[in-house]
Amino acid sequence: MSKPEFSAEDHFFMARALEQAERGRYLTSPNPSVGCVIVRDGLMIGAGHTLAAGQDHAEIQALKQCAAKGIDPAGATAYVTLEPCSHFGRTPPCADALVKAGLRRVVAACTDPFEQVAGRGLARLREAGIETSVGLLEAEAELSLRSFFSRLRRGRPWLRLKIAMSLDGKTALANGESKWITGPQARADVQRWRARSCAMLTGVGTILADDPLLTVRDFDIGRQPTRIIVDSRLRTPITAATLRQPGQILIVCGDAPVDRQQALEAAGATVLRMPGADGRVDLVALVAEMGRRSYNEITVEAGATLNGALLQAGVVDELLLYQAPILLGGAARNAADLSLAALTERISGRMLDRRQIGADTRYLLARE
Repeated sequence: MSKPEFSAEDHFFMARALEQAERGRYLTSPNPSVGCVIVRDGLMIGAGHTLAAGQDHAEIQALKQCAAKGIDPAGATAYVTLEPCSHFGRTPPCADALVKAGLRRVVAACTDPFEQVAGRGLARLREAGIETSVGLLEAEAELSLRSFFSRLRRGRPWLRLKIAMSLDGKTALANGESKWITGPQARADVQRWRARSCAMLTGVGTILADDPLLTVRDFDIGRQPTRIIVDSRLRTPITAATLRQPGQILIVCGDAPVDRQQALEAAGATVLRMPGADGRVDLVALVAEMGRRSYNEITVEAGATLNGALLQAGVVDELLLYQAPILLGGAARNAADLSLAALTERISGRMLDRRQIGADTRYLLARE
């Protein structure tokens, strides 16, 4: 189906649908965060975003808003950031709800790659006589849905590597002291990236050095991301603070002692054995396993060893860098330990966003 011509009004209202999608960003895991607006005679009569898994999708929320206003949406146009679903999952098909509501037209930013939808939602609408078109602000919607699309298309989550560092690329002093390189505004901003993640990933070195909680704080999203610790030899103490926090915790090991596994499982953790050829954790297999477990988006907050290993394994999709206007010197710890034999092996990224967060600068780069 060729991409049709869209009017300025179409662009305006799809942009509003994308804004709605952002409102559900922290709620929907493992479902995609989708937005929908319903428009008639140039006026937005309903709007909504996807809620938590098992609750309303964006289209249903928008239809309910029409009903709450006492407005019949028959003959209206729906703008939705992802093709309406056509299957029975945890909720009934949204395509059927739009048909029942009597909409005249549905505009989708992009089709849904999920095999049980994959064009069937739009086909269902057309069969009912509803005019459909797809491709409006598609690039923007693809960016909004990149983690969901990553899992469906590549079989693995979107992996974001977060690093707080100095101007000279250092993350801690030689003795490990790192609190605080960045300011309070940057640290608050990090909480929002944690909140949108399905899981937080770190290494045992960070657990031993900092004893982090790895939880979302300062605002309530109704859930906690799963916490994943890469720990080849199961050195995580059973007294680690993160073990006492709500939510699921996975500890991934290589060839580790069985008695350590039993102790950590007794402390509430789930231990996964995923050894590579060297007995350490197979990071590529780990990321693929997280895809099979329906994790869309993982944020990494780790030290130089794991950061470097993930980058060289080729599983990092995005770099989230907070750079403080300070220098820590050559003896301080690096952001990532990399073993590069030639300049052609360098890690590079494409700038997606750059902005000031308090005194610090935040960079968001897509791994190239």
